[in-house]
Amino acid sequence: MNEIEINDAKKQADKRAIKFVVILFVLYILFSQGNLFMNSVMSPDGQFYNAYISANLDYIQGLKTALIVPAVWVIKLFGFYTLHNEMDVMIVDGPYLRINYSCLGLGVMSFLAAFAIAFPTSWKETLKMLGIGIFVIYILNISRIAGLGILLGSIKSQRNYFHYHHEIFNIIVYLCIFAMLYFWIKKNTKTIKN
Repeated sequence: MNEIEINDAKKQADKRAIKFVVILFVLYILFSQGNLFMNSVMSPDGQFYNAYISANLDYIQGLKTALIVPAVWVIKLFGFYTLHNEMDVMIVDGPYLRINYSCLGLGVMSFLAAFAIAFPTSWKETLKMLGIGIFVIYILNISRIAGLGILLGSIKSQRNYFHYHHEIFNIIVYLCIFAMLYFWIKKNTKTIKN
């Protein structure tokens, strides 16, 4: 390759990198803010509340239920008597856990979806990464809720002091997601080179 071809290749690589970053940023804002907007649409005290959408398209409540029910099963496996409703988990003679919008992991899922869609690879690989990544986030979130219930049910002295579970969860999830993305990018960049 001569110098002109090398410069052209660098310019093309720079354009692809800029395109990736712009698409990633736009999709992340769209997904994360879209979920916040939909939370407002489906919450009776939300600014944009709509009763029809709340009654028929409430995926946020569906996700809460999909997290609470398995977490309660896990807590019960450890011998605790547990009650739950659509947003609360109460361990008898133990902690009371409220599952809010911020507990759902939709911000992490928004980042993962934006990254996977923006990365230049086949749709098959993108869908595979989305499926595996969202499943991992879901399992980690169930583990967090169940772990908090078991930990705070067992160690009563910590019930009033353990306020940083969101931060700890986010660090663990982002580390897992970055590791998965690293290996996914490595695999898919080899495919692109070949």
